[in-house]
Amino acid sequence: MAVEEISPPRRAGRARPTLWYRSWRVYLALFAVLLVYAYGWRVTQIRLAELWRGAYLIRPFIGALASPDVVTREQHVQRGTALFYYGGERPAAAPDGGPRLALSKVTGAIGDRVTAAGEGFAPNRRGVLWWENQVGQRQQLGSFTTDAQGRCSLTFTAPEVQGTHNMVIAEVLIGEGPLRPSPTLLVVLDRMVETIFLALMGTTMGVVLAVPLSFLGAKNLTANLPAGGAIYGLTRTFFNLMRSIEALVLAIIFTVWVGLGPFAGVLALGVHSIASLGKLYSEAIESIDAGPIEAVTATGASALQVVRYAVVPQIVPQFIAFTIYRWDINVRFSTVIGFVGGGGIGFVLQQYINLLQWRQAATALWMIAIVVAALDYTSAVVRERII
Repeated sequence: MAVEEISPPRRAGRARPTLWYRSWRVYLALFAVLLVYAYGWRVTQIRLAELWRGAYLIRPFIGALASPDVVTREQHVQRGTALFYYGGERPAAAPDGGPRLALSKVTGAIGDRVTAAGEGFAPNRRGVLWWENQVGQRQQLGSFTTDAQGRCSLTFTAPEVQGTHNMVIAEVLIGEGPLRPSPTLLVVLDRMVETIFLALMGTTMGVVLAVPLSFLGAKNLTANLPAGGAIYGLTRTFFNLMRSIEALVLAIIFTVWVGLGPFAGVLALGVHSIASLGKLYSEAIESIDAGPIEAVTATGASALQVVRYAVVPQIVPQFIAFTIYRWDINVRFSTVIGFVGGGGIGFVLQQYINLLQWRQAATALWMIAIVVAALDYTSAVVRERII
């Protein structure tokens, strides 16, 4: 006996679902997204070709990253100088005595080809030819090797610099002492220590003020207080407002208020940490187990006793973890705050970049990378063991 299969009844009036790629709304949304990105591309002036055209400008810095100014030797250098002026004024003749450097022309314009010829140097030694402008900024023109009679020659292009009075310097190294830390490394280490303690003091300031405010910003603790809703709302509004202002902006404000230096950086990091830590602490309090709170409250304990015996034991590990994490963040912020006068290693890094001292800037960048990576690893290990 054959069994007839009965299909389920189809509901009347129910339309067959349309595939998503056949819906006109999808194409309209895609078109809107394309318009947004096209406008964003134009507004932000993205020009990918500039990455290639301007690559030569970053090459000195990339090379400096491979040879930062970390160690040095006491060097004995022979030096010969010659003056070169832009414009019609002719420089005075160089004094006699010691190594001598002569130029094929002593006046000219940017882009002129000039030959520097030296004599009286130590034989068979490597040397470097420098261009120094009238404010003392140097750039390397090239390198050379003296012959058996101590003579050398090098042709270069007069560079584009500020000012008209310039000096061409030939330096030949004739002796070296033992290795020792470079002055740049000592300065960078000193400013890195300042940066770490700048972040520490800013974090401490944030913790001291964020802890009491966090209890007022926890809904489960303020719900039963008189005007608890208003207290909660005001506290959370304060956290949100202060978090919306970046630490860099706060640093600019405080440098105007208290002047340049690390104190302005401490205040900027402290104020920003109050809001950030306060929000994290409040959320940690709101996520605790309500059982101990109800048990302590049932005994007739006051609000402070409830916090002391039911809340604090549950939040201490998270508070410690959040604090260490915030200190790690503040160390990174400190390097940027220095660019606006907030002290720390960022301040000297900005000076090195402005003076085109790429090897010194590379030393500061390597120090920042090493210290931040070490602190990040340390804080991660500590937080993993605490939580």
